[in-house]
Amino acid sequence: MTASSAVYDVAVLGAGPAGLSAALNLVRARRRTIVLDSNRPRNAATFHSHGFITRDGVSPLELRRLAREELEEYPHYEFHQTVVRSVLRSENDFVVSTKGPGFGTHQYRARTIVIATGVAEIMPDLPTLRAFYGTSIHSCIECDGYEERDEPIAVLGETDDLAERALLLAQWSDDIIVFTNGIGVVDETDAAALAEHGIRVDRRPLVDVAGDQNGLTGLVTAMGETVPRRAAFVRPVYEPKLEFADGLGLARDEAGYLLVDAEGRASVPGVYAAGDSAAPGPRQLIVAAGQGARAASALNGDLARPPARPVVD
Repeated sequence: MTASSAVYDVAVLGAGPAGLSAALNLVRARRRTIVLDSNRPRNAATFHSHGFITRDGVSPLELRRLAREELEEYPHYEFHQTVVRSVLRSENDFVVSTKGPGFGTHQYRARTIVIATGVAEIMPDLPTLRAFYGTSIHSCIECDGYEERDEPIAVLGETDDLAERALLLAQWSDDIIVFTNGIGVVDETDAAALAEHGIRVDRRPLVDVAGDQNGLTGLVTAMGETVPRRAAFVRPVYEPKLEFADGLGLARDEAGYLLVDAEGRASVPGVYAAGDSAAPGPRQLIVAAGQGARAASALNGDLARPPARPVVD
């Protein structure tokens, strides 16, 4: 194992919009900052991201590239491609252990930690779904609803919030079918509300999606019928990727997201969280970036304050 002799002001774990935004604000505050990231973003398949002012339509990968290019201009910035395995609290700082295929094993020490590692997506078990994910199958309605306006749309998922998502999509299309795959919950009250908007509910199990070189063409039921659709919004089940932080004993909500205060402070002093890792979970890129900047501001202010003096009777 290789141990770095440096003690960084901040170790940012994750190089998505939240982590890179935090890093940019911290290096501009002249905080010695290291960013650790595996370079395996969950939105790698997405060609275009939307709603990010001045960058509407840019791919998430290009957004990351531009941000890292900007950060390279600052002398207090370092980036290492690696996988974080654990973070432990020592007497005066945090010890971050990393290991990954071809990356070697290393330890880094930092006075503070920003967790911005995001989530994993668990999709319905349909063999061809991933082939169209990011082009004509999406997960973020606010991000991609406009691009699929007036198309025949499927809302697909196995959770109990499908009706809410379908009603939101009704702003962009009047041809929507909710597919529960025989698992998702749409009760009678929700079904009635959907019917008022002309939205049907198909409760049959599915076996796959269908498509061609132009994109999605339909959803295939277990009976072999292909229901025509030109776009779909899938509801993944999200799992926070936080096993590396188990040793810190951070407070989490029922879904496993980190509980933070209004400025991104986690329950352990010196630990901050931003973006999809923090409650309530996944959100738009621009929101995650804003949360990264907010956490960086709180962190920088906390480091600037003198340590509390012990009380003497």
